[in-house]
Amino acid sequence: MIRFDYVRANSVAEAVTALSSPGTRALAGGTNLVDLMKYDVMKPRRVVDINRLPLKDISERESGGLRIGALVTNTALAWDARVAKRYPLLASAILAGASPQLRNAATTGGNLLQRTRCYYFYDTSTPCNKREPGSGCSAIGGLNRIHAILGASNSCIAVHPSDMCVALAALDAEVEVVGPQGVRTIPFPEFHRLPGDDPQQDNTMQADELITAVILPPANFGRNHTYLKVRDRLSYAFALVSVAAALEMRDGIVRDARVALGGVAHKPWRDNEAEDLLNGERPDETTFRAFAERLMRDAKGQGHNDFKIELARRTILRALMQAAAGTPQNQSDKVIR
Repeated sequence: MIRFDYVRANSVAEAVTALSSPGTRALAGGTNLVDLMKYDVMKPRRVVDINRLPLKDISERESGGLRIGALVTNTALAWDARVAKRYPLLASAILAGASPQLRNAATTGGNLLQRTRCYYFYDTSTPCNKREPGSGCSAIGGLNRIHAILGASNSCIAVHPSDMCVALAALDAEVEVVGPQGVRTIPFPEFHRLPGDDPQQDNTMQADELITAVILPPANFGRNHTYLKVRDRLSYAFALVSVAAALEMRDGIVRDARVALGGVAHKPWRDNEAEDLLNGERPDETTFRAFAERLMRDAKGQGHNDFKIELARRTILRALMQAAAGTPQNQSDKVIR
C-alpha cells in the first residue's frame, strides 16, 4: 500500500486550498482514480474528498441553458427531465457509456477528467510518455487497435475514452473551474488538448483548479440528433468510433450542423470548417459522404487501427442519416444492424 494523506473538504474554498499542495488529486465518484491508484499508475500524495461540496444540482440559466454541478452523477444527469427533453443527445451519450452501477457513482466533473484506457498507460512495466514523460510510446509500433487516427503525435497516440464529452463537444458546452485566482470558464474545445510533446497533460486546467460546473447553452437539436457508438461488445466497452451528430433543420435544409467524434483522438474531435459544408445543404447521402471524407482527410492509421479510418467514415454517414431522419440510435438496443 502506498501511503497518502486523505482530506475531506467541506467547502469549495477548502478544496482549492488543499489542491494547492503538489501531488494532490480530487476524489469524487472514484471510478477512475481509485483504479489507477490500485494499478500504481497514479500515486497521489494527498487525496481530497470533494463529495460534501454543494455541486450536485442542475439549475436553469437566464439564457435558457443549464448549469450542471460537477458532482451530478451520470445517472442523475441522463434521466433529468430537462436534459432528456432539451439535450437528448447528451442523455443518449451518457447511457451509451459504462454500466448502470458505474453511472450511479461517476460524476460530471470526473467524466471530463478520466484518463485514457490505453493498454500501455495501465501497464507500468512498459514505457509510456503519458505516465512517465520521456520514456517513449509503446503503442507506436505496438498493439494499437484502439488508438488515435486523428491529432496524434510522435509522443502519444492514446484516445480520450469519454462518451459524455463527445456530446458536450457537439453542444458547445463550457467548463467552469475555480482556483486560487478565482473562477474562469473554459470553452469545451479548449478544455481537452492534443498530446503534442506533453501527452501527460490531458487538459488545460491548472493543478490547483477544481471543476465546479458544466454550462450548456440553449440548443435546438431536440429532434434531429443521434449518438452512435461502435465498439467490440454491446455494453461496458469503450468506443472504437463514436459520433455525436446534431442538426438544426428548417424547410428540409440543414441550418446548423454539429458533429463530434469519439474514440479517434486525444480529445473529442470537431472540425468547424468541415461542418460549414453541411450548412445550407439538403441532408442526403451525397452531402454526408462528402462531409465524412473531409472530416477524415488527415486521418492516419498506426497499423492495427487502420480499419478505424473507414469505420469512422461509415459511422459518420450512418449517424448523420439517423439525425436527419429524426431516428436517433436507441441506447437500450445497441445492436447496429
